[in-house]
Amino acid sequence: MPEPVIVAENLVKAYPVKGKPDFLAVDGLSFEVAPGESFGLLGPNGAGKSTTMKMIGAVSTRTRGELSILGLDPDRYGPEIRSRLGVVPQQDNLDGELNARENLYIYGRYFGLPGKVCAQKADELLAFAQLEEKAKSKVDQLSGGMKRRLTIARGLVNDPRILLLDEPTTGLDPQARHVLWDRLFRLKERGTTLVLTTHYMDEAEQLCDRLIVVDKGRIMAEGTPASLIREHSSREVLEVRFGSDANVGVADRLRGPDGLSSHDRVEVLPDRILIYTEDGEKALAHIVETLGLHPMTSLVRRSSLEDVFLRLTGRSLIE
Repeated sequence: MPEPVIVAENLVKAYPVKGKPDFLAVDGLSFEVAPGESFGLLGPNGAGKSTTMKMIGAVSTRTRGELSILGLDPDRYGPEIRSRLGVVPQQDNLDGELNARENLYIYGRYFGLPGKVCAQKADELLAFAQLEEKAKSKVDQLSGGMKRRLTIARGLVNDPRILLLDEPTTGLDPQARHVLWDRLFRLKERGTTLVLTTHYMDEAEQLCDRLIVVDKGRIMAEGTPASLIREHSSREVLEVRFGSDANVGVADRLRGPDGLSSHDRVEVLPDRILIYTEDGEKALAHIVETLGLHPMTSLVRRSSLEDVFLRLTGRSLIE
């Protein structure tokens, strides 16, 4: 097996709080990332994902634990590691005074690449990002999706071994997200190692070969998206709404002796009831025909990573 490109062992990042114990933004994470793998950190805002990415990116030192990036310690070899990484930050930080092509050209010069090479790279990456027609457009003239594609293209200027993507599609509309996913799929096919954070379960399922579910700085589960769903959830989920004031009472009845099968699990969210079952249509028929309950709305869907997170933490990813 090839050597992992990232190894973290009991990684901790603590911030001092006056008069209180240190706040642990990252609390003992251990994981490895193989070359060419698409690895995800899935969790809500504030889970410690971005802090972990900053340590991997050699721009934030760790408090405790071990961390190796491409065989090097980021606390000792920061510049060497950063020269071999591509970074797509959570917020676009493109230069608004430059056009799209100039943003790529100038960024290449920061890495010490010759002007001729930067020019060639800029043209290649504009084509990769499907932005050839916007080459001379200023950043402010680009849509949100175009800016994200340009930021990803910029992160590829130095032919990085690893591309770090922090919440790559936050704020994008569905069409722009799918275009961006296509660009990332193409990078996977080229063998680029991708490390991404997200709180979108569909994004993690689409892009990640393997992931860790993180909450409050700790790993709650690790595996492929499919294996996590199999292990921590049911095949299907029935969502029913009876009204905010009625959901709790209905859930109690569903858990009662004349309610659903003992194998079905019932979760109550503020606006709906989730029923984890192997057959959603059968559960819905029992609720309506046997119990005489008529939901305002109902939906049968397959289980997702959102359900895995809810099972592990008792709260939704979107909280």
